Amino acid sequence: MNEGQLARRLGLFDATMIVMGGIVGSGIFMNPSVVARQVSTPALILGAWVIGGAIALAGAFVYAELAALRPAVGGQYAYLREAFSPAVAFLYGWALLLVIQSGGMAAVAVTFAHYARELFPVRLGVGALATVVLAALTVVNCLGVRAGASLQSALMVIKIVAIVGLIVTGALFAPAAGAAPAPPRDAQLPGVVAAMGAALVPVLFAFGGWQTSSFVAGELKRPERDLPRGLLLGVVGVIVLYLAVNAVCVRALGPAGLAATTTPASEVMRRALGETGARAIAMGIAISTLGFLSQSMLTAPRVYYAMARDGLFFRTVAHVDPRTRVPMAAIALQGLLAVVIALSGRYEQILNYVVSVDFIGFGLTGTALFVFRARGERAASFRTPGHPVTTAFFVLASFLVVVNTVWRYPENTLIGLAILAAGVPAYLLWRRSP
Repeated sequence: MNEGQLARRLGLFDATMIVMGGIVGSGIFMNPSVVARQVSTPALILGAWVIGGAIALAGAFVYAELAALRPAVGGQYAYLREAFSPAVAFLYGWALLLVIQSGGMAAVAVTFAHYARELFPVRLGVGALATVVLAALTVVNCLGVRAGASLQSALMVIKIVAIVGLIVTGALFAPAAGAAPAPPRDAQLPGVVAAMGAALVPVLFAFGGWQTSSFVAGELKRPERDLPRGLLLGVVGVIVLYLAVNAVCVRALGPAGLAATTTPASEVMRRALGETGARAIAMGIAISTLGFLSQSMLTAPRVYYAMARDGLFFRTVAHVDPRTRVPMAAIALQGLLAVVIALSGRYEQILNYVVSVDFIGFGLTGTALFVFRARGERAASFRTPGHPVTTAFFVLASFLVVVNTVWRYPENTLIGLAILAAGVPAYLLWRRSP
């Protein structure tokens, strides 16, 4: 695949910010309460986030070696294509466009619109404001990868400041909850395991997104070096921030109080600084959602570009503007589909399909490392620590998440798998096209 038209203008700092930007959205500000409703002691609450962080770190190890081994544009798409087949890679890109990325972006754009309307005197409706934001980010990213990455990095720095502000303010000024933690609903081991499995779903949602950094490998100056380092630095940084946020929430609210609220970050800040604190963290959440949208618009279109370069998608999507050196049609396609889903109001349903489809991709990508190793391929600049144990842990965890979602949400999972299966005739159609 000829990648020469894309401009290699990004470095290690950009890669690290892209990794962190793909993970940190609005989830960490809300999901601690969802976890506390499933497991009701401080040890289990924090333990769920530790396990989620361990899975994310194991995945980062795998993707870091794959990035060093295959520093190709499209990242995960390229790994699946070269380890298995173009068909498997296409199905991943198909699901990314129709389910994973576009549905997620639509939901986050609507979340941003709700917060913006509460914080500022905006007269636009929620759908119209979400459309404006998505359109603006599309335009910025069409100006060039440097423009998109600079905006994304700036927003990520602001997000880090907001999260650190929550941690410091909550630790210093929010009074500690005096109530003792509620006993577990079921102290028997099977009940604890089942509850922990349920708790891990929102945790893994909050930790997801680091893999999208691999999509821009074709625009990193030294992808074989900077992408592995960015993955590890970014994921470790987010793990530290997430654990600190949850420790503060548990301290300030207690397990029962954390489970009772739907806005834990706002509640902590309200107890620390009153309504001023709650408004400040609302601003931080709005910026965080905007940063996630910026990262998504920067990264995902590179997969559709790679598919088109392989002759498996519309040819126009493979076009790179000679001035900006970015795939403008692919970026516009991503923005347009996210807008359509946001305006349709069906983003919540689509989000319910994401987990099983996304984690099938994770499991297959982890398996791809075994395939490359079996072929005798080794990356010179990075090798996964603890392989094959850590890689097998990531693969097993990914497929267990799929099994858990099938068991707990069979209807939504089957719809997601049906959308994935619909990509098979689409692949055959594009493959046969001249």
